[in-house]
Amino acid sequence: MGLFITFEGSEGCGKSTQARLIAEHIRTAGYQVSHVREPGGTAIGDQIRSIVLGMQNTEMDPTAESLLFSASRAQLVNQVIRPQLAAGGIVICDRYADSTYAYQGYGLGRNLADLRTVTAIATAGLVPDVTFWLRIDPAVGLRRKLHPNASAVEWNRLDAHELAFHQRVADGYEALAQAEPKRWVICDAGLPIEALAAQIRTTIEPFLHAGHVTISSVTERTTP
Repeated sequence: MGLFITFEGSEGCGKSTQARLIAEHIRTAGYQVSHVREPGGTAIGDQIRSIVLGMQNTEMDPTAESLLFSASRAQLVNQVIRPQLAAGGIVICDRYADSTYAYQGYGLGRNLADLRTVTAIATAGLVPDVTFWLRIDPAVGLRRKLHPNASAVEWNRLDAHELAFHQRVADGYEALAQAEPKRWVICDAGLPIEALAAQIRTTIEPFLHAGHVTISSVTERTTP
């Protein structure tokens, strides 16, 4: 019932661009699509986003950070994602629970078992059908975000962590992807944008024709 697609990756990997491109592609094919992001995607979630990513909140405790991300996720799942999937639609989410495991778990050293327990409560066990990980060297990704041509890209409190943190996050994604190879699709974020988009479209096609999503003229809900 429905199709839940997520995009994951370190800073500057291009996942937001690829999530937008595949959402546009699927919508053009006539499917009902919701394109959302984490944290955020709802009015309440966007307020939490401003707190958890704000550069002024450098004193934030890692446990408080984890719980804020989960609170935003709970609102998004219940307000947007589950209703869309129940209607046979497609949800494309720019980050989801795996970001919590990579960033707060591997990056900040929070207990993974505890994070999984909280995530199960926040999502009622909702897991993506397919997750694209755009793999990139963390140093390269950060340079992308700092490039003058990327001035419109949000630079946030998590971006500002030391490089060692971002390397732990990348290692975390590697571990997560290796643990669930049937769900994860590992992509080379160094490919040209259109070449990578073409690979993602090819991977998604079998899911669209599997018979559990609905073709509809309903306008997509987009949260940039």
